[in-house]
Amino acid sequence: MKVVINCRYGGFGLSEAAKKDLPHLKEVFNFEPEYRMDSKLIALIEEKGSKYVSGHYAALVIVEVPYRMKHWKIQEYDGYERIIASESPIHIINGSASRTEDKS
Repeated sequence: MKVVINCRYGGFGLSEAAKKDLPHLKEVFNFEPEYRMDSKLIALIEEKGSKYVSGHYAALVIVEVPYRMKHWKIQEYDGYERIIASESPIHIINGSASRTEDKS
């Protein structure tokens, strides 16, 4: 399946031209996975390219997630994104920031 992600620090965003071409996404600020798989968004990137579609601080690209990967999520750091995918459920475990004091 095709998914659109941002490959630049700054954040996912559409250009003004893309917002005009994709009015149903114009006001979407929370780009959840269903928007990332939007067929019109993918077609526009394939037709006109990433530069045309990407917002000022974005570099939107299409990545292919193999269909056997039933579980996937977008991981983001400062706007730069990547796909984490697995055939089995993904479990994310965060550690605690607390310290253990030595009582000796």
